[in-house]
Amino acid sequence: QVQLVESGGGLVQPGESLRLSCALSGNIASIYHMGWYRQAPGKQRDLVAGITSGGRTNYLASVRGRFTISTDNAKNTLDLQMNDLKPEDTAVYYCNADANTVTTGRADYWGQGTQVTVSS
Repeated sequence: QVQLVESGGGLVQPGESLRLSCALSGNIASIYHMGWYRQAPGKQRDLVAGITSGGRTNYLASVRGRFTISTDNAKNTLDLQMNDLKPEDTAVYYCNADANTVTTGRADYWGQGTQVTVSS
């Protein structure tokens, strides 16, 4: 089993920054892809930023240049630095890992979500 716990959400004003962090734990054997998703009320859950095991990153067009995804293998964390936040970035942000454990096959794992609200 893989556990993901997000932190760092909150209420900020437009133009400000936030850093989200996701702590991973469990009997992880391999991680293929990790990402941050977000879901606003009444909307689908979208991939905001992703990173492969090889370090290749991809971003939602609307956040490219403002958000940066990174991993810290020593700390087993996945971070999302969000700069110049806009009201349309308001959503619940979820951490995701496409991984397998020493006992189970490949699966998607999700954190519980953290609220980001951008409002003046």
